Amino acid sequence: MLSDGLMNTAKMDKAVVLARGLGTRMRKHDGPARLTAEQSAAADAGVKPMMPIDPTAGRPFLDYLLTAVADAGYRRICLVVGPEQEAVRAHYRGLAAQRVSIEFAVQAEPRGTADAVAAAEEFAAGEHFLAVNGDNYYPPEAMGAMRKLGGMGLAAFERDGMLAGGNVSPDRLGKFAVVRIDSRGYLTEIIEKPAPDVIAGLAEPVCVSMNCWRFGPAIFTACRAIPPSPRGELEITSAVQYAIDELGERFRALTFALPVLDLSSRSDVEPVARRLAGVEVDL
Repeated sequence: MLSDGLMNTAKMDKAVVLARGLGTRMRKHDGPARLTAEQSAAADAGVKPMMPIDPTAGRPFLDYLLTAVADAGYRRICLVVGPEQEAVRAHYRGLAAQRVSIEFAVQAEPRGTADAVAAAEEFAAGEHFLAVNGDNYYPPEAMGAMRKLGGMGLAAFERDGMLAGGNVSPDRLGKFAVVRIDSRGYLTEIIEKPAPDVIAGLAEPVCVSMNCWRFGPAIFTACRAIPPSPRGELEITSAVQYAIDELGERFRALTFALPVLDLSSRSDVEPVARRLAGVEVDL
């Protein structure tokens, strides 16, 4: 056992990727985004993980994310998809992946991120696992660090690091959830859509949550216990807060001065593709 809740957990090799989102923002035309015909078709469909990043090679965004997951040491991946997302299943069933095995869990209805995580309970089979969004590209260093935790945890990303190397503008970043971390490095609160005065009152470095989690079995209890949020969804942030406040679980927060790429809208496609240029897909 390493100090302060860290341990060598080389056997933790499961990752859950939430790939079911409706892509509401991606469907909207948001200015002079320069997209290829294939990219425009993917944007119209709203299936962000399958956005062609390198159209000439036929490589969607999700291939790059899964490569980073594999680089971080995970070997078993579960894609949470909707029943209608046959294109995602067909793509990965047709790949001869060497480094990872890819399985699927179906989220019957788009009821939020906590519901999506709950769909992977059978895949988790009582073990700890990484959970990440299917429309974000995370640094392998951050995902790999989750494997070394002794319990559940969060990779929190410093706002300055996000701005320095990512594709998210300061105005947009200001709407991302921020986290409170205690003196021992444990998460105490997730603040969605924080007001400027709330951000100003946080200790530096201010960190945001990009939904890069290490979860254990308790998260499924929390996902089943929470009510829908004001926007009618079961939110993973609410489940985490429930696990902390009601179940007594602790989440170690590891902070990183590294960017996470965010593929939310049409205007993100070109800068994300530019930043991933030269990254070799290796599944």
